[in-house]
Amino acid sequence: MTTNAKPRKVTSVLLWTGQIVLGLLFVWAAAPKLLGDPLMVQSFETIGFGQWFRVLTGVCELAGGIGLLIPPLAGLAALGLAGVMAGATLTNLFLLPGQEPIAITTVVLGAIFLLIARGRHASTRALLTRLRRQPEPRTA
Repeated sequence: MTTNAKPRKVTSVLLWTGQIVLGLLFVWAAAPKLLGDPLMVQSFETIGFGQWFRVLTGVCELAGGIGLLIPPLAGLAALGLAGVMAGATLTNLFLLPGQEPIAITTVVLGAIFLLIARGRHASTRALLTRLRRQPEPRTA
């Protein structure tokens, strides 16, 4: 075993642990938004963007949570969820009275998602390279 192998393994285990825990957490968090839980309906009424925004937020959380569990998508999912957390932070600070302390949690989660995205940079780059490749023309 090389000297770099052990830190890489520890990093991989930490990334996967975070991805699994946060992936499941965000799938769980999406459910009340998508199922129209009265508390979520009221919260999104207070925000003032309409119920379509509740559904969009739930879909983003669900897609991000599932994406964290799929190796080629994990980096992009983490970036997307970091964006969701940025929006949640601003919402908690400026649109939901009394929710300012929750902004600390959303900032921390956003930072964790950025760390996951950085840790999955190589697989994200490989995925984007594969997607950019033009298919070769088929000949008859």
